[in-house]
Amino acid sequence: MSPPGLDPRGDAAGAGAAERRLRLVFLGSGSFGLPTLHAIGQRHDVALVISQPDRPAGRGRAMTPTPIAAWAQERNIPVRKPERANESIEVSALRAVGADAFVVIAFGQKLSSELLGTTFAINLHASLLPAYRGAAPINWAMMDGLDETGVSVISLAQRMDAGLVYARRTTAIEPTETCGELHDRLATMGPEAVLATLGEFARGSLVGESQDESRVSKARKLSREDGRIDVTGSSARALRGWIHGLTPWPGCDVQVGGQAIRLLRVRDHAEGGGEPGTIQADRTIACASGRLEVLELQPPGGRAMTLDAFCAGRRWESGMRVTRVSESKVGG
Repeated sequence: MSPPGLDPRGDAAGAGAAERRLRLVFLGSGSFGLPTLHAIGQRHDVALVISQPDRPAGRGRAMTPTPIAAWAQERNIPVRKPERANESIEVSALRAVGADAFVVIAFGQKLSSELLGTTFAINLHASLLPAYRGAAPINWAMMDGLDETGVSVISLAQRMDAGLVYARRTTAIEPTETCGELHDRLATMGPEAVLATLGEFARGSLVGESQDESRVSKARKLSREDGRIDVTGSSARALRGWIHGLTPWPGCDVQVGGQAIRLLRVRDHAEGGGEPGTIQADRTIACASGRLEVLELQPPGGRAMTLDAFCAGRRWESGMRVTRVSESKVGG
């Protein structure tokens, strides 16, 4: 199925259309969309940016624009920051732009059919759809122990992340990579995929692939409760995916020697024994199966550090119990 777009007009016209600068509206809020916004701003004309309103941030709780709004303001690109993007005044403002297309990335608001009906619109999603539709696709791909993930460029639909797929880009998940690191790496994969999609749209040759609904999985929003892990009830490999998938937020906390410790980065070992939930002679943590080697952790009120640095001034000894915390106590 092809989207509404520029009509192909033969080989010569098609080649000219490929070079044509499109007039775009970008809708986004989070930093995930920054590399793509920067890239399309070099190739096309970003006539308007729509983002979330400024929010209090930092110790002083100063009103702070989203990363997307800040980028646009620095370049004197018009920015709108509606609390509700679907209000009639916002829809009218979008229509007035006369955009060829909308690019939507991590915007944070559900867009109405009335707003989306004003022009062709695409979205960059951080999973290989139809897997992991929803709010936390990067986290859940890691927490479920996948070896690879990627990004998808899709059309906007009223059902969450259910549109036609125009492009996919795949990458391996590294064994010691955290969710924050994977987030940033996937963000750098967005520009090529989005620019390729916009190029096909401009040529009138863009064709979308329907998603296989039988393969849909969901990526629900995370909570602090997800970070309260029990090392005695899971394998080291499963725990590795969970810990990395929840770093930096909400974080995975355990109780060691009477204090809560946040595990940030680990390596799993399939071999080895010991009583699950105890620190071994080699400083690894015995799990239901296998062992966890702690590479990086964070003590209460402290900074992230290696296990060697932690042990220089704190106890981490063979036989100590590693238990589930009653509540998250380490990070913010």
